[in-house]
Amino acid sequence: MELELRHLRTVRAIADTGSLTKAAASLGLAQPALSAQLRRIEKALGGPLFDRDHTGARPTPLGELVLERARVVLPAVTELQEEAVRFANAGATVDRFRLGGTHGPLLGGLVDRLAAAHPTAPVTTYTSWSVSEVASLLVEGRLDFALIGACGESPPPLADRLLWQVIGIDPVFVMLPEDHPLAGGSELELSALAGECWADVPGDGCFADCFTAACARAGFTPVSVYETDTSSVVHLVQVGRAVGLCRATFPPTPGLVTRPLVGSPLSWRHLLGRNPRSPAADAAATAVSGHTRSAYAEAVRRSDTYPGWLAAHPRFGPAP
Repeated sequence: MELELRHLRTVRAIADTGSLTKAAASLGLAQPALSAQLRRIEKALGGPLFDRDHTGARPTPLGELVLERARVVLPAVTELQEEAVRFANAGATVDRFRLGGTHGPLLGGLVDRLAAAHPTAPVTTYTSWSVSEVASLLVEGRLDFALIGACGESPPPLADRLLWQVIGIDPVFVMLPEDHPLAGGSELELSALAGECWADVPGDGCFADCFTAACARAGFTPVSVYETDTSSVVHLVQVGRAVGLCRATFPPTPGLVTRPLVGSPLSWRHLLGRNPRSPAADAAATAVSGHTRSAYAEAVRRSDTYPGWLAAHPRFGPAP
């Protein structure tokens, strides 16, 4: 087996976290797969890289040697990639749009507007549950713009290397089956839903912790929380298996209603990001920002309940 950069990243992750379990989680791998990969790396390099026991993993002398080289090589390769992207994009014109996003409601609207305004420019998309992954692709120059969400006032990822613009701020609404006893209310107390199962979409931010804290303040612990894709969340709500958590801009959907929570205990910021070192993204920033704001405004208008609620709560809605 030839040594690859990903193998050096694996060794560094194990050393940085101090255990295979934590390293596997940080790399998005199952622990058995990481263990097998480490054995192959050690075989290629001629000996064990870590001493492992119940307390964790510590580098052997050979491991220290490899780590010393890895900590030079990996930043150098990252810098090379970024320099190459800047060189390739120098003087670039807006002849393509590479968009990334999570599971928010605005990416489709932005694609539609860019395709209409620039019919000869290819528009490509990449989606992920992980805002950290999307942000990393911006830094590496593999995306031009990214649409993500951030819970409450939590900082966006890689804020020291990327520019993030707030497009809008939404409260988190509750999604109920249309025949739910509380579906007729205009605003709901979170405590009134203490006995419900919950459903929402996954992510790597702080939303799950913020929801748990909001429930604790309301005097209860959630019975269970299903983290799954949007279609499955909708299905679980429609059949009465759970109530859902959604942004206020969630579009009207047969079989369910969305309602605000009293006091808006949870909020969500829609963010548009770009790499300030990308000339192409810089040239298109104003246009893309305008199209994103238009997509957000359209998402607000489509909601059955949000526009009326928003008129009485001016701290939410489009950002200045």
